[in-house]
Amino acid sequence: MVKNQLVWTKRSQLHLRALYKYIAEDSPQNAAKVVNDIIKAAEKAINNPQYYNPDRFKMNNDGSYRAFEKHRYRVVYRYQKNMIRILRIKHTKMEPKPY
Repeated sequence: MVKNQLVWTKRSQLHLRALYKYIAEDSPQNAAKVVNDIIKAAEKAINNPQYYNPDRFKMNNDGSYRAFEKHRYRVVYRYQKNMIRILRIKHTKMEPKPY
């Protein structure tokens, strides 16, 4: 059995750092919890890439783009060829960009 690989794109890493920095201004403990919870939620897709629903904001989604929400942050990933690529992390109050 081939194990799926979880890859965080540079953009998603920047988003994760930015949200940590923003939350840490008020509470470093809460910032660490939110980041850790997002990472753990993303890791659930390793064993089952279809664990989360298809991304409803992706135009012409073939089902490979998926998304989930954790602590009011929306995480989008794409699954292809045993690789799960975390593409972006945005607060749910931000308007989604069409892609």
